[in-house]
Amino acid sequence: MSGTSATPAPEPVTALHLGSGEPLLLLHGVLLSPHCWEQTATLLAARCEVFAPALGGHWGGPGFPDGRYSATTLADRVEAQLDDMGWRTCHIVGNSLGGWVGFELARRGRARTLTAIAPAGGWKTPSITQIRAAAKIAPMIPITEILRQLGGYPVENRLVRWVMARLLTKNPHAVSRADISAVVLAALHCPALPALTADTLRGPSLANMSDLTTPVRVILADSDRVLPAYAHGRRFLRELPGSADRIMLNRAGHVPMLEDPERIANLVAEHIYASRDHLRAV
Repeated sequence: MSGTSATPAPEPVTALHLGSGEPLLLLHGVLLSPHCWEQTATLLAARCEVFAPALGGHWGGPGFPDGRYSATTLADRVEAQLDDMGWRTCHIVGNSLGGWVGFELARRGRARTLTAIAPAGGWKTPSITQIRAAAKIAPMIPITEILRQLGGYPVENRLVRWVMARLLTKNPHAVSRADISAVVLAALHCPALPALTADTLRGPSLANMSDLTTPVRVILADSDRVLPAYAHGRRFLRELPGSADRIMLNRAGHVPMLEDPERIANLVAEHIYASRDHLRAV
């Protein structure tokens, strides 16, 4: 992340699509974009056909004319994309908001397996945990609006990049400058943020997960500064079927694929192939 020379600013990406094999859908979190999956997607493309779209209202993604952004409407859009690709079902991996969308798609029968990494939506409605989740996101609305007025300054500013990397990871220095620059740009171009924040407060959370038949692996991070595992992981640990994998990542933050893409790729591939071959993942 250090260095004084300017690097070309990343361009928005509507979707990553690479590799061949088992169909695999990667879903990013709020304020992010497909860029956060690039390294992990490249590793997984050796075994899978990987598709990582930009979610609606996010950098590179489609805008919704009515402005109704929620986990449900985002899932509607992704489901339409799967239909266009001819993917009746696929393996799904979602981080944060993407994990919430992944659960919505699994409930619709679209998931062969689901890997949820630091998933959102695991609060009761209403609850203190729900309010805390919205309180974490809400300050980003005025902050991103102010930074957006500064042009390219936030992307080139070392402090801004470090603060963003520290929020999302345990080890900011493990994140490349290109990756964190893409994160900053995505955060500055997310018109869905106000609606998603409001939906967190007033909308329903995830439906009961105890009856899910999809093989699920939930991965929580011990150093998650956005959705701390001790509060936001409880419902997943308690409510998912006994057959679901529950993993706690040590020394990892909210978006672990930024700091350790190989580790995440291995955990995803292990779950896909253990489930495909009817083996219990360890």
